[in-house]
Order: sequence, then C-alpha cells, then structure tokens
Amino acid sequence: MRDLILLRHAHADAAGAGQSDLDRPLSATGRDEARAAGDWLREHGLRPDRVLCSPAARTRDTFAALGDIGGVAATLEPAIYEASPGTLAALVDAHRDAERLLLGHNPGLEQLAALMHSGQTGDYRGMPPGGIAVLHLPMDAAIEPGIAALTQFWWP
Repeated sequence: MRDLILLRHAHADAAGAGQSDLDRPLSATGRDEARAAGDWLREHGLRPDRVLCSPAARTRDTFAALGDIGGVAATLEPAIYEASPGTLAALVDAHRDAERLLLGHNPGLEQLAALMHSGQTGDYRGMPPGGIAVLHLPMDAAIEPGIAALTQFWWP
C-alpha cells in the first residue's frame, strides 16, 4: 500500500490592489494553521518521500511553515494550480513510484479526495484551510475512481 497526503493551503490574505491570486500570502492565522498541520503530520509519522506544491505563494508559505516533515524539499508543480480532479489524478499517477506523496494547494484536492474514495467528485464536503486528507492506495494500481480508502482527515 501507499499513501497520498492532500494538504490544502492555510488561510491566506485577500489579494491587495493589483496583486494576482498567485501572489496572495498566508495570513497570520494561516501561518499558525500551517505550523499545526506540520505538528500533526509529525505526530502521526506521516513523512512524505515526495512533495509536490503549487506555485501559489500561499501554498509555498504553507509548506515553509510546516517545518521539518522528513527532510524532503517541495517541488513546485505548476499543473496543480487551479487543476481539475482529473489533472490531479494524472499527476498522482505519474508519481506512482512514491510510497508517500504529499500534494498541496486547492481547489481540486477536495474533489480528488472524494473521487478517489467514493468514485464521485460530487460527494466532497470541502477541506478547511490547512486541512489534511490521507488516502491509502494499492501500491501498483493506476489512479481511478474509488481506488483509495480515506484513512485520516484533520484540520486546524
């Protein structure tokens, strides 16, 4: 079995005048949420061997505030930003050799979790900012609807 950890970025500040959505930073609350998420990951021994992060500032800030989650540097993956569940599933499938993959941003992550767990994206209830969903998948199986078991769900 392998694990897929989905981490929604923590609370971000609203875009300022002339600031793009991509450049929105974490708020003070978001930094606290991200630190709490890092603590939770460490407490549960969820140390990824590969980390893919959206290029959005709020997501990069979230990953930076997690602290040491296993010594793995986050790789910026532009395809994550505003990706559909299908795009995210293809990305996860392309990294099937990772035993514990952590993927970070939103939207799309909550729909990916629902799709992989129940087989339908309409079943998602949302992930709060800083929320984490852990899915357990068969080691060599291709990513497809209903393939995963949701083993843990946490939010700050």
